[in-house]
Amino acid sequence: MKIAISSGHGLYVRGASGDPVPPQLDEVNEARRVVDRVAQYLEQAGVEVAVFHDNTSHSQSENLDTIVDWHNEQDRNLDCSVHFNCYDHTAQGVEVLYVSQNDLAAEMSDAISVAGNFVDRGAKKRTDLAFLNGTNEPAILIEICFCDHPGDCGKYTAHFENICRVIAEVLGGRSVGEQPPIEPPEWPEDRPPKPEYLFYARGTMSTFGGPNDTGVSASEGLAFFYEPEECPHLMLSEQPPGTTGMARRLDTNVFYVACRWDYDVTSKDMLRNQMLKAGVRNPRTGKAFAAFPADWGPHEQETGRAADLSPALADALGVSTDDEVEVAYPVGID
Repeated sequence: MKIAISSGHGLYVRGASGDPVPPQLDEVNEARRVVDRVAQYLEQAGVEVAVFHDNTSHSQSENLDTIVDWHNEQDRNLDCSVHFNCYDHTAQGVEVLYVSQNDLAAEMSDAISVAGNFVDRGAKKRTDLAFLNGTNEPAILIEICFCDHPGDCGKYTAHFENICRVIAEVLGGRSVGEQPPIEPPEWPEDRPPKPEYLFYARGTMSTFGGPNDTGVSASEGLAFFYEPEECPHLMLSEQPPGTTGMARRLDTNVFYVACRWDYDVTSKDMLRNQMLKAGVRNPRTGKAFAAFPADWGPHEQETGRAADLSPALADALGVSTDDEVEVAYPVGID
């Protein structure tokens, strides 16, 4: 059995989002996180799985075509798309959409509701969705919870592992066993970085960027992006009042990281390729997330720190200024 699973929307075609994020959720970021974790559980259970995130489309129609085309190119038995719902901070719960897979959708909705303690909105037949209509194998579309409902968001964050586990179990039709390790792993301090990583750093961190970061000037730019249009996924939609620089325009709800990259190894052009991400890990807890390279820094002589993180990434990792983190780059191509 082989499962093809993709995240909804795309890097440049953003989905729904709560406000503020965090503690509410960004649909694209979280759907990718769920898909990657579900795939790890499936692989551990011996189920073949293919994963896709759309990093190229710039319009809704292109995004839908790209996702459907990718699924139809796979030799697989089941298609699954992961989304998060949104409705004016009032609606809540999990639902699973289908055209032909009523039983599977109902089983999935029930399992996620139990794992996440969500309201079970159940299986819902939808004949108007491009993903369900366009894929040529059995398919379901999961709406895990409402990304703008504070209660749902808190439950999702608290029960993330259980939610991903049961999704994998229902898709694979089998128990997935113990929790797989979170990558990147912690390496012994007396060993060099793993050779597949071009950059590795371990040390203390701080946060940077955004309208409220007075540690950077109002006109300060970024090291390898020169115009906001080059990195819209990192930027606020409008320039904050009283500022002109891109550092103060960074969207602090996005997971991004700055390190002292070696441009001879990881060139500026490579870092600008946002299909390649850095893995940022809290070595104390093992919690890890992918993050976009955004800038060069911090200055070692002035701070002694190894990395600067976005406030949202620091919150998600459970770290604060001068806590230790690991950064490995790249961690893969989505």
